[in-house]
Amino acid sequence: MSMKRILIAGMALATLAGMAMASVEIDTVATDAPVVETGGSAMIGVSDIDVKDLKRFGNMLAALGNDGPKAEMRAINRTGDMARTQVVRALAKQTGLPQKTMRKAVKAKRASVADLEYSLQATGGDVSLKYFKPRETRKGVTAAVMGQRQLFEGAFLKGGSFATGRVDIGLGGHVFERSGNDRLAIEKLTSGVFIPAEMVRGATADAFERTVAEVLPRRLDHEISRLLKT
Repeated sequence: MSMKRILIAGMALATLAGMAMASVEIDTVATDAPVVETGGSAMIGVSDIDVKDLKRFGNMLAALGNDGPKAEMRAINRTGDMARTQVVRALAKQTGLPQKTMRKAVKAKRASVADLEYSLQATGGDVSLKYFKPRETRKGVTAAVMGQRQLFEGAFLKGGSFATGRVDIGLGGHVFERSGNDRLAIEKLTSGVFIPAEMVRGATADAFERTVAEVLPRRLDHEISRLLKT
């Protein structure tokens, strides 16, 4: 199993102890379920997300005293949850996989007062073509990988002939192709899509960064104002 850790951080907030780092991160672990191969590694640093005007909250957080971390935690978690929703939607569109699959693949670790960190963890290796709505044709199998339906020539889902009718031969919905002359020499086909890798690039990474940058200052202002009024 290989580990992939990508930090897409959120903010620097002033607390009674000084400037503390509270981060929103994506943490990805590549495993073989429900697929077969693992991926590489990458890191995006704190400065790669531009969350403007956070320093202006320093005095207000200090005025809250011991309630300061509570305001930070609530703001971070609300922002993180909203970012996760956008990541799931963007990731489904980007990869061609259902949102239901993405919700299962992308897990959240929410912040606490003691640990002001919200992280998203994604699992998965090279996803089987089974999960991309495969359709069998006379030429092979088509599958909607990365949102584009493409033909995998010579691949198959079932046995028998098209003339007499294709039959289920217990392949579990996976797509196979022949890998040798022996009739049992077959190989399962994968898509080349790695969910952890896709989560930190393209439209999905943009959605996460944009949500953090737009929502976090607003949520901080809301949570601080609510506590100051009590």
